[in-house]
Amino acid sequence: MTWTFTDDVDVFLATAGPSLAARPVEHTVALSVTERLRRSGAHHYGAGDPVLGWWRGADGAVAGTVVRTPPHVALLTAVPAEAVGPLVEALGAGPDLDGVNADRDTAAQLAALLPGYRTEQEQRLYRLGRLRPPSPAPAGRARTATRADRALLVEWVRGFAAATGQSKSSAGWLVDEGTGRGALTLWERGGAPVALAGRTRMLAGTVRVTLVYTPPELRGRGYAAAVTAEASRAAQAEAPAEVLLFTDLANPTSNGVYLRIGYEPVADRVQMRRGA
Repeated sequence: MTWTFTDDVDVFLATAGPSLAARPVEHTVALSVTERLRRSGAHHYGAGDPVLGWWRGADGAVAGTVVRTPPHVALLTAVPAEAVGPLVEALGAGPDLDGVNADRDTAAQLAALLPGYRTEQEQRLYRLGRLRPPSPAPAGRARTATRADRALLVEWVRGFAAATGQSKSSAGWLVDEGTGRGALTLWERGGAPVALAGRTRMLAGTVRVTLVYTPPELRGRGYAAAVTAEASRAAQAEAPAEVLLFTDLANPTSNGVYLRIGYEPVADRVQMRRGA
């Protein structure tokens, strides 16, 4: 039983890719992150080299992964309890475990082994059951965003990043990539955009709705529910096995919206960082 690490995404996917794809709901973010590295290069997220690792259990099968793309925290998925201590021994003294995103049990183990963590965010993963668009719908209609919307989209993606504690550095890339494949949906009223939602590429039979954003001055009017429902409908049209979505548990409004339009809770994750 051992951890193996590499900075080569092709090596990582050749070894750990089948285990990620076998449980795509649980591994949705790891699948997306490694797909971006595969398409855009090792330094897509920043100048630092990625840290990509997998744990083999007693039977020799891959049974857990860690993916860190500096400056982002380490993403741990399906890591068994017996692998947490060895992970700390391998990475705990350096910067690669200064921050983690993990399921609640793994996060608790890490906090006990590496004192000084503080919780930054608690997230809930949802899967779409039966889609129930808001009724009555708010005034307006949905449309697919285009490159002509780029300036506004970049501004809103940066607003989404600020609201969710994410990096703004990828905003331009996300907009260009998303509009290039028609994956960004706008809700507009009177010809003016009022809300945004996007969707990831389909990976291992899953699509994740993301980038759900309404400018502060336009909130509370039902636009987020409407645009999320339309982005979810567009995701369903690709015929995935699952449509997924993450939300911040500290935001009861968004969690309530997603439940009302048909999303069902799957699992919770905790993002923690050491130090002040």
